[in-house]
Amino acid sequence: MAIDTARTEEPTIGRLIKDAQTEFSTLIRKEIQLAKSELKVSVNAGGMGIVLLLAAAFLLVLAVIMFSIAAAYLIHWNGDGLALHWAYLIVCGFYTLLAVLLTFIGIKKFKKVKAPEKAIEQGREIPRALKGQS
Repeated sequence: MAIDTARTEEPTIGRLIKDAQTEFSTLIRKEIQLAKSELKVSVNAGGMGIVLLLAAAFLLVLAVIMFSIAAAYLIHWNGDGLALHWAYLIVCGFYTLLAVLLTFIGIKKFKKVKAPEKAIEQGREIPRALKGQS
């Protein structure tokens, strides 16, 4: 009769728990590394997007200035219209009224902002769910 030298040990509960903790820890570390690498790519793309949007906004501000001067000279109409200083005041008044209107609309929109009540409620239920409570 041959003696079987290869012992087939069954893992103990302690060994299984230790292995599970190790695997879980490794999984969490890998997930964090993946999230970091994805965020790095997103931040780089987002940063370039912000730079391009800021450049476009700067050019738009320059265009508004040029438009304002052109509008004032249009009102002045080579001396046949209003005096140049009145033309500039009219353009300035128009922008001031537009700014006031946009401010009021913006304030109305801000007053409609509310807390994410459903998400907060679900967040409060997470600890109970982890404990096995309904």
